[in-house]
Amino acid sequence: MSLTIEQIAEEALSLPSEARALLADRLVESLDPLEDGYMRQLWIAEARTRRDDVRTGLVKPVPGQEALDRVRKSVAR
Repeated sequence: MSLTIEQIAEEALSLPSEARALLADRLVESLDPLEDGYMRQLWIAEARTRRDDVRTGLVKPVPGQEALDRVRKSVAR
C-alpha cells in the first residue's frame, strides 16, 4: 500500500527537527538539476529587479530590525 503525499508529510513533520532538516536536504538534492538551474535564474532576475528598485528609489529599504518588528507585530494580531 502506498502512502499519500499528505500522509508522508504528516509522518515527516512528526520527526525531530534534526531529522526533518536531513530529510529536507535529501529532498532538495533529489530535484532535477536542470530545473534547479532554471529556478536559480529566476531568483537572480528577481534579485536584480529588487536591487534596481532600491537603487532607483522606487523602493525604500527598511532596516532589518524594523522589518522584523513589523512582521512580529502583524503576526501577533
